[in-house]
Amino acid sequence: MDERARIGFDPVEFPHRYADPRDIEVSALLAAALAYGRADLFRPKVDSLLQRMGPSPAAFVRTLKVEGARALLEGFVYRFNVGTDVAVLLLGMGRALREHGSLEAVFARGLEARGTLHGALDVFTTTLRQVPLEPLRAKLGPERGLHHLLPSPLGAGAAKRLNLYLRWMVRGPDAVDFGIWKRVPPASLVIPLDTHIGRMAQHLGLTARTDLTWRTAEEVTAALRQIDPVDPVRFDFALCHFGMSGACPAQLEASRCARCSLLSVCQVGPKLAARPGRRA
Repeated sequence: MDERARIGFDPVEFPHRYADPRDIEVSALLAAALAYGRADLFRPKVDSLLQRMGPSPAAFVRTLKVEGARALLEGFVYRFNVGTDVAVLLLGMGRALREHGSLEAVFARGLEARGTLHGALDVFTTTLRQVPLEPLRAKLGPERGLHHLLPSPLGAGAAKRLNLYLRWMVRGPDAVDFGIWKRVPPASLVIPLDTHIGRMAQHLGLTARTDLTWRTAEEVTAALRQIDPVDPVRFDFALCHFGMSGACPAQLEASRCARCSLLSVCQVGPKLAARPGRRA
């Protein structure tokens, strides 16, 4: 797979615009938080916000106040989220940078306190949400999908977008991921589980579970850890884009399966490929 070519189809394209670690981590969290639904719908939203935030997203959020948030986000709507939701995220990141120096420091503090990735993410999102809501409500209206944007408490869901953010920050550096967070070991990461990864994981025998929960994400990660105990989620980008690109579609076709490069390790494809013309 040409990873550099596929970056243009992935929200990781946005933090790749920046060189400074603080700009990377701020732009990446904004992009990951809004990376749900159709890419052709969320990408213009993220792009517009980053363009208006200027050359340094980190500098922008460090000095952001409620009035500035209103100027940036008045009228903003993307599916479940409105301007107030995103304002909490931006103001929370700004406060984190002012008080802790980096978003990495906030996450590392949670990891040290809780001892698990799930617990650390819970501390991370809770810390970012410690923003007074009443002034924002007065300027931008009530929040609508804040829990979807920054879930707190984290709950039993797979937290796909948060785990995606961690993958970008922690593993690497390589053509896709940045590796700018040095206080979190790649071995501790959990795969960003979505429908594409879930389908691929079942086909490859990494899990028999069909639910998109944290438990399933951990099970898939544990299977990948048997292959690479140091960097288990390095397979995420390739597996996800294998599904996204249509190489392994939701509705399988015998002819496509017969040509698949993963046929020898697939649990489904060989049986289908043996019956030309069939679909699954």
